[in-house]
Amino acid sequence: MDPLIITCLGLLGLLAVFDLYVGVSNDAVNFVNSAVGSRTAPFYVIMAVASAGVLAGATFSSGMMEIAKSGVLVPSQFTFTEVLIIFSAVMVTDVLLLNVFNSLGLPTSTTVSIVFELLGGTMALACLKVWTNELPITDLALYVNSAKALSMIMAILVSVVVAFVAGLVVQFVMRLLFTFNYARAYRILGGLFGALCMTAIVYFLVMKGAKGASFMTPEMLEWLKTNNDPILLAVFGISFLLMQGAILLKNANIFPFVILAGTFSLAFAFAGNDLVNFVGVPLAALDAWHIFSAAEGADPSSFMMGQLAEPTTASSMWLLLSGVVMVGTLWISKKARRVIITSVKLSSSSRGGKEQFGSSLPARVLVRTTLHASNMIQQFLPASLLRGLGSRYVPRQYKPGEIELPFDEIRATVNLVLAAALIASATSLKLPLSTTYVTFMVAMGSSLADGAWDRESAVYRVSGVLTVISGWFLTAFSAATACGIVTILFLWGGTWLMIAGMVVACALLVKSNFFTKEEGLDLDDGREISEGNRDAIFTKLEAAVRDNVRETLNIASGGIEGLLNQDVHSLRRLKSDAVKLFDKATEQRGEYYTMSTNANAPKADRDARNFYYRACTNMKEVAHELRDQIGVSENYVANSHSAMTGSMAANLGKLAHLLRTMDPTMKPDECRRVHELIDEAQNEYLAQFSQEKISLRKSELFLGKLIFTREMLNRFSMVKFLLAGLEEQREEGLYQADADRAKKQAGAASS
Repeated sequence: MDPLIITCLGLLGLLAVFDLYVGVSNDAVNFVNSAVGSRTAPFYVIMAVASAGVLAGATFSSGMMEIAKSGVLVPSQFTFTEVLIIFSAVMVTDVLLLNVFNSLGLPTSTTVSIVFELLGGTMALACLKVWTNELPITDLALYVNSAKALSMIMAILVSVVVAFVAGLVVQFVMRLLFTFNYARAYRILGGLFGALCMTAIVYFLVMKGAKGASFMTPEMLEWLKTNNDPILLAVFGISFLLMQGAILLKNANIFPFVILAGTFSLAFAFAGNDLVNFVGVPLAALDAWHIFSAAEGADPSSFMMGQLAEPTTASSMWLLLSGVVMVGTLWISKKARRVIITSVKLSSSSRGGKEQFGSSLPARVLVRTTLHASNMIQQFLPASLLRGLGSRYVPRQYKPGEIELPFDEIRATVNLVLAAALIASATSLKLPLSTTYVTFMVAMGSSLADGAWDRESAVYRVSGVLTVISGWFLTAFSAATACGIVTILFLWGGTWLMIAGMVVACALLVKSNFFTKEEGLDLDDGREISEGNRDAIFTKLEAAVRDNVRETLNIASGGIEGLLNQDVHSLRRLKSDAVKLFDKATEQRGEYYTMSTNANAPKADRDARNFYYRACTNMKEVAHELRDQIGVSENYVANSHSAMTGSMAANLGKLAHLLRTMDPTMKPDECRRVHELIDEAQNEYLAQFSQEKISLRKSELFLGKLIFTREMLNRFSMVKFLLAGLEEQREEGLYQADADRAKKQAGAASS
């Protein structure tokens, strides 16, 4: 056997491991976001349950492996070498494409990527064969399993609409039954709701998914089919008795159990349906090698792979090992947690936080059109009906200091169980349904039905959905095009280029996934809701001011140095840091609205909140101006404008040094030296301007730096004054409290 072919197979296996890592990093959001968003259990418990579901579901994915072998290409029309080229190109393209989307934090579809990569690689090679052999263009249909490919693509597209509508309708009905304050309805309907969920989970995962399990025998499948109704009735009856009994007798909360069961089921369905996306192609290549090896003395460039279309059962060992890799990825991948943030925030009902996406024209038009249509419909509906519906949507009132969840347990359960049911149904039909499409659109439909998209957030949420969906279509186009190009390159370059391409793909993935710092999971963006009392506000504001001043001084001084050194890469990095600082300052000021709004709170606490708002407003304005200043400097250097010279360069260098060495407490002597330097720099600029020609663009940039620095010092001085005033009030309050306490103790002793 050619050692190069063995090397290719080994690298395909290694790429399968990377594809599992990259793919699960993308798709982990599919089965953990609902449990994470509802805070139903600690994160490690959710991950443990999801891990168990992935391991179990991996063994049920055997039937889906046929998709990679004969779902798109017609094996009898390709030689062993050509099949190996297509499979290698698919894997190289897949891991790199998914890694790009993960880095952007966008949940894309691994199903779409693998299907369209197979389609693009097959079509590219088929077109080349037809063109080389001067065959009619209609012969392309002989190389592509068009009927199966079309059914898969249609199933993926239809799933978007079905999942969204199903999530919308089911969540609307559930909210009408339970409302947001569902304590009363829960005691009556909780057991029935939980039993229905558990029955649906067993039916769709076990009863319908069993025929895809690698260990199921025909006798076992027949027994399940014969006893289908008794099994489901038993599951429903036992679940209802146990759950309703726990509710009535122990006042237990069954939702965490149901949500974790739904997490397990969705992870199970994900592994059963999507495992083919990651290891199906390498396993198909392994099967092709076994077929070729059995034909002793065969020429790989002429041996046709018709036997590859014959149905086989994937080895349970390979499936279980794949499940182990997927579980490991769940625990170590930070990119997986980054994608979770995107999906949870788009479904969130929380107020006061920063939206993940900005607005867009299509979203504005869509929201405005929907509002007009809603107003027209309301005119034809009875007022009593509208009042009745409105009473079911009265939001839950949170206590001061209580963290508002992205969504509650009702919506989390609907998201999990409904998505698992739809995915498991497709798996039983051997359709590679996009789990990303289904779970994301179910979550979007349920959030819309829940009123999470109000007028304050609708445009941003719709923009986010349109962005993600456009990313999916971009995935299809880019996957097919890129894989087609890679296939042609591998065909022309031969085995050595295939090996080189797979090695490069592995190296890039190792670098981007293991040697790049990634942000961790932070669903609240660092927001901590304060109770709004004076002491808590002072502690929070003191820490915020210290950190903000330090970061601002570092970025401002670095921006000046980057401008003087003409270092565009440093300026781009600092611009990103400035944007993050502005976002952080915006969120800190937004905490003002989450503090206790008790109108009867002591005057000292109300004053402290006002101090907090004014101080944070000043810090936000500084961060905004700093972001703009760094952006102007970056554009200036990127456009290769002339560098600073003479006294302008010298004074900017001195200014950068003073800012770099300034104490974050903003000592008066240091601030005075900076102001004196700014005055001196402005005077020397006028002298230099009179002696040489200085462009308007350079002058604006130089003077802008000076004005920004002066404004920054003035605003931070105001922040320092506000913080000092708050501290003085706090100390007076502590002194008065000590005096009152001593007076009471003295009175008690005398009595």
